[in-house]
Amino acid sequence: MTNWSDSIPVHSKDPGRVKQNGPAHKTATQKSDGIVRLRREVKGRGGGTVIVISGIPLFAPEIKELARLLKKTCGCGGTVKDGLIEIQGDHRDTLAAELQARGFKVKLAGG
Repeated sequence: MTNWSDSIPVHSKDPGRVKQNGPAHKTATQKSDGIVRLRREVKGRGGGTVIVISGIPLFAPEIKELARLLKKTCGCGGTVKDGLIEIQGDHRDTLAAELQARGFKVKLAGG
């Protein structure tokens, strides 16, 4: 006999007992020591430069809003992945100044 208690429906409009996978949207980022780090990455990105911002002591919705504001400030694209903000292009100085103006303690990490 099949145990249907752990199954996930293929299609249903009823939320019912569907398990929620992944991190909760209200959890804070990973371990944070209060220092926001800006790291430049080029490897594995097709030669393009990306600034990865980690250690942000905010919840997920606030991180998304901060990412939106930082992208607008730099005039570039970016994304939020696993509590990290990725900003396209080499805008470390602009990002550091903006984050410091918002009250974060900023450290430039990496090359």
